[in-house]
Amino acid sequence: MSTVNEADIRAALARVEDPEIGKPLTELGMVKSIDIQGNDVHAVIYLTIAGCPMKSTLVNDSREAISAVDGVEHVEVTTDVMSDEQRKQLRQQLRGGAEEPVIPFAQPDSTTRVFAVASGKGGVGKSSMTVNLAAALAKQGLSVGVLDADIYGHSVPGMLGSEDRPHAVDDMIMPPQAHGIKLISIAHFVEGNAPVVWRGPMLHRAIQQFLGDVFWGDLDILLLDLPPGTGDIAISVAQLVPNAELLVVTTPQAAAAEVAERAGSISMQTNQKVAGVIENMSAMVMPDGSLMEVFGSGGGELLSERLQRLTGATIPLLGSVPLDPALREGGDAGTPIVVSHPESPTAQAITKIAEQLALRKNSLAGKPLNLGVTRKN
Repeated sequence: MSTVNEADIRAALARVEDPEIGKPLTELGMVKSIDIQGNDVHAVIYLTIAGCPMKSTLVNDSREAISAVDGVEHVEVTTDVMSDEQRKQLRQQLRGGAEEPVIPFAQPDSTTRVFAVASGKGGVGKSSMTVNLAAALAKQGLSVGVLDADIYGHSVPGMLGSEDRPHAVDDMIMPPQAHGIKLISIAHFVEGNAPVVWRGPMLHRAIQQFLGDVFWGDLDILLLDLPPGTGDIAISVAQLVPNAELLVVTTPQAAAAEVAERAGSISMQTNQKVAGVIENMSAMVMPDGSLMEVFGSGGGELLSERLQRLTGATIPLLGSVPLDPALREGGDAGTPIVVSHPESPTAQAITKIAEQLALRKNSLAGKPLNLGVTRKN
């Protein structure tokens, strides 16, 4: 007589999460059927689309969960595909019943910290900082997303080594993942290295769709890799996500800091907060332990001081990141230096910056708990 029952199998599958959505299969209605013959179990789970890139993960995770149930001997897990109506219901469930997409990060109850990574000019390593900060935050166990908002100069998928494409569930976009990071880029929607020739309104719409149509899930941190300067996209981000905080990247060179000042001072017109300054390409650590200041020194500190004078707010220098060829090599290979060489001075400097950004908005740190404890006399 079988010692296995359906309730135990469903309880096991309730511990299996869809890796794209981050919720249990049972909660998402993705368990189609469970058939028990003696101590053998055959489960059928739904895929959102026929070519779901997470099919193997879902099947393997489900098989392992069922195999761990006491009494189960043989397990078979197969798949079916959701109907159009089921996908529509799933989309409405994930959007909280809303028919039209909204930008979740702009809502008053959002607990996601949004950082727009900006620079005054190209070539200062803004995108490198974005992907490495994302990887460092993900290594700390946070749920992290990267939106490649540099429409003309998109580079995030390559720097994260991602060749996967997003797919649609109804009219909701499921983003690919790399190194534990969810990402979206215009690179996912163009062929090869084709240029993007768009004007302001199309740029605004693209960012709006990336923010609202993509299912990001419950992110702790969202990083937006902005294009250099203070153009249309910087303004659109300020309008669409007014609570986004700016991270301004510069090099130690005084001329670079002067240009970066313009990217930071836009906050005075958009009413955004500048979370801090990152000095990239700081002194290079030589094999003998000495330092070579290839791009000079002091640019990050100078920028921090100038922005504080302009805005009247406290704008810290979050860190100086040493110049390291491995940082560039990691970007070319699709493996951030915080993953490939975590012990390096450059990776450690980036990790320390990430630790300063990791505090979630709803953290209890520094807040009174109001536990109502009274002292007896």
